[in-house]
Amino acid sequence: MRYRSLLSGPLLCGVAALALIASAPAALAQAANPGQPLTPAPAAPAVPNAFTYQDMISANRLGDPQVSADGKWLVYSVTTTDVAANRRAGSLWIKDLSADGEPRRLAISDGGANTARWGSDGKLYFLSGRSGTSQVWRANADGTGATQVTTLALDVNAYRLSPDASQVVVSLAVFPDCADIACTVERTKAVDEDKATGQVYERMFVRHWDTWADGTQNHLFVVPVAGGDPVWVTKGFDGDTPSKPFGDESEFAFTPDGSGVVFSAREAGKSEPWSTNFDLYKVSTTAPGQLTNLTEANDAWDTGPVFSPDGGTLAYRAMARPGFEADRWQIMLMDVATGATRKVAERWDRSADSLQWSRDGQTLYVVAGDVGQTRLFSIPVEGGGAPVPITGPGHVSAFVQTPSGFVFAQDSLTRPSELFAKTYRGREMPLPLTNVNPQLDGKAFGEAEQFSFKGWNNEDVHAYVIKPAGYVEGRKYPVAFLIHGGPQGSFGNGWSYRWNPETYAGAGYAVVMIDFHGSTGYGQAFTDAISQHWGDRPLEDLQKGWAAAQARYPFLDGDNACALGASYGGYMINWIAGKWSDAFKCLVNHDGVFDINGMAYGTEELWFTEWEYGGTQYDNPRGYDRFNPINHVKDWEAPMLVVQGDRDFRIPTSQGLSTFTALQRRGIESRLVVFPDENHWVLKPANSLQWHNEVFGWLDRYLSPAE
Repeated sequence: MRYRSLLSGPLLCGVAALALIASAPAALAQAANPGQPLTPAPAAPAVPNAFTYQDMISANRLGDPQVSADGKWLVYSVTTTDVAANRRAGSLWIKDLSADGEPRRLAISDGGANTARWGSDGKLYFLSGRSGTSQVWRANADGTGATQVTTLALDVNAYRLSPDASQVVVSLAVFPDCADIACTVERTKAVDEDKATGQVYERMFVRHWDTWADGTQNHLFVVPVAGGDPVWVTKGFDGDTPSKPFGDESEFAFTPDGSGVVFSAREAGKSEPWSTNFDLYKVSTTAPGQLTNLTEANDAWDTGPVFSPDGGTLAYRAMARPGFEADRWQIMLMDVATGATRKVAERWDRSADSLQWSRDGQTLYVVAGDVGQTRLFSIPVEGGGAPVPITGPGHVSAFVQTPSGFVFAQDSLTRPSELFAKTYRGREMPLPLTNVNPQLDGKAFGEAEQFSFKGWNNEDVHAYVIKPAGYVEGRKYPVAFLIHGGPQGSFGNGWSYRWNPETYAGAGYAVVMIDFHGSTGYGQAFTDAISQHWGDRPLEDLQKGWAAAQARYPFLDGDNACALGASYGGYMINWIAGKWSDAFKCLVNHDGVFDINGMAYGTEELWFTEWEYGGTQYDNPRGYDRFNPINHVKDWEAPMLVVQGDRDFRIPTSQGLSTFTALQRRGIESRLVVFPDENHWVLKPANSLQWHNEVFGWLDRYLSPAE
C-alpha cells in the first residue's frame, strides 16, 4: 500500500560497509563473495525479439493527459530514460484532437516543464524550474509565449487554478511556526550553514518513507495570477497538505466561486504515525487560518474533494474504519448549503480510486480495480443506478473528459501506457491517440491467461499464468512464481516498471501470479481477509493456486521454480522459507519483513502494523508472534537472494540485514544486495539494471532451461 526507525551507530556502520562492498572494485567484491561476480551478466532473451528488462527500463513513460475546455488540444507528459547517464527527463507533448496529425513536443519542455493544466482563460499552465526554483508558468494554447506566474522564494510542489483562472493555490514546504515565507528561507539557510548536524525530535514522524523529518510541512498559499502577495490560507494548521509522501493536487480544490479552498489533511499532533484520520477542511481566502472541518464526524480517511458543475454538491471519497489504510473508498456527496451527506453506489463492492463529475452534473466517473483489471466506470448520481464499465480489459491510470467523450491512459501486461479516445456511452473500440514506444511493436511477449480456483474457505481466487515468449507446445518451462506486496495489492492486467512479469517471460520463464486473499479488486471482504492472517489464508491460496496452475498448465515445470516477492511479498518469501520449505529451488526477497516484533518499533507508519497485527505489540504480543518468520528460521533450507533499499523506512534495513544474517548463520546459500540510495522501490535507471541483473542471475543459477 501507500514504511522508518532510528538506526544505531553500529548498524549504520554495517550498512556503510555493505555500501562500500557494493561500490568497491571487483577484487573487494570477490573477497566478500569468493567466486561470485559483483553483478551477474544480463540474462539472454528467450528468443531474439523477446521483450527484456533492458527494454522495460529504457521504455518511455506517458502520463497526465489534459484536454482543453473546447476539446481541441490534448497535452500529456512523456518521460525518457538515459540508462548510460542514469537519469530521466520529462517533456510535454501536444496533439490537435480536431485534426489528423502527429503529436509534437512543446518547446517549453526545453527549460523544464511538467504538471500541465488548462485554465478557463484558454492558457496552458505548467510547473518549471527554469528560473531557479519550481514555479507556475503560463503559455499560449500552442505552448508559445511562456511567462512566469509565481515568483515565490520556495519551490511550488503542487498547484490548482481557480475556476476563473484569476488565482492559483500552491503548496509550499514551510516551517509552520514561521510568520511568512521569508522566515522559512532564512531558517533553512541558517540550518545549512550550521556546522553542527545533530537532529532533535520530540514527536514522530522522525522519518517517513525515505526522508528524515526536517521540521517543514506542506501548506497552501493563494496567489493572484495578475500579481500580488501570497495568502497563507492554512497558517496555524498542524499537518501536511498535500499529504506526504504521495499526495498531490487532487487533495485540494478551490470553491466554485474562488473565494475559498477545500483541502484534505491529517492533523499531526503526537498521534500522526498511528492515525489515518484525514478530514476535509474549508478556509476562506480572506480569513486565513480560520478552518472549518467538514467531515469531523468521520474518524477515518476523507479526501479528493470535487465540486459539481453547479457548485451545489461536493463529492469526495471516504473510508469508514479508522486506522486502516486499505479500507474501501466509498463515494460521498455533501450538500454545500446544509452539510448533509449521502453515499453513492453504496452497494457497489469496489473501491473508488478517483472522481470526476460529468459536465451536466448527473454522473460521476470513477476508476476502480475490478477482478484483475482497472476500469473506468460511470455512476448515476440520482436514482440508485448500478455502475457501468466504460473500458474493457487493461489498467486505466488516468482519464479526462472531452466534449464528446474521454481521453484515457491505459496499459496492460504487454504494453506501457498509451492514450485512447472513446465517446460517451459509445460501444466502439477505443481510438489510439499515441504510440510513444514504437520500438516495442515488434517485440515478442508472453501470452497471459487469467484463471481461478477454490482457495481458502473454498472461495474463488483469481490468478494469471503467462507463457514464455517464443512458447513451444510440448516443452516444460522453468517458473517464476511472483507474489505481490501491499499486502492489499494485486498482480493484474497492468504494466509495471519494477515487477514486470513479461520480463521473466522474455527470459524464457513461465510466470504464475496469484491474487490471494487480501488482494484488491475482488470486494472488500476479500481484501479484509488478510488482516491478522498474514501467514495462513494467503499461504493456503498460494499453495492451492500453485497446485491448480500445475494441473491446468502442463508446460509449468513445478520442480523447476523460484518464488519472488517484495514488501509483503518479501515477508511471504520468509514465511515460505520456514513453512513451505521444499516448494521452490530458490527464493528472492526484496524489502521483506523478517521480524514482526521488530517492525512494531522499527516502522513509523504504526497504523499499518497496528491494524494488520491486531493492536499494539505490547497489548497484543501474541498477534505479532503468530505469523512471525523469525520463529521458523531453523526450518529454512532454500537459497535466498535478499535485496534491501537503505532508505526504506517503511520496512527498515534491519529487516533485510537480519534475514541475511539468519541465512548465513544457517549456512544457506545466500546473497545480499543493498542499495544505499533507494527506498521501498528501486527507481534509478542504473540501480534498476543492477537489480534485474542480480535477480535474473539468481534465477539462472538455480533453474534449468526449458526441456
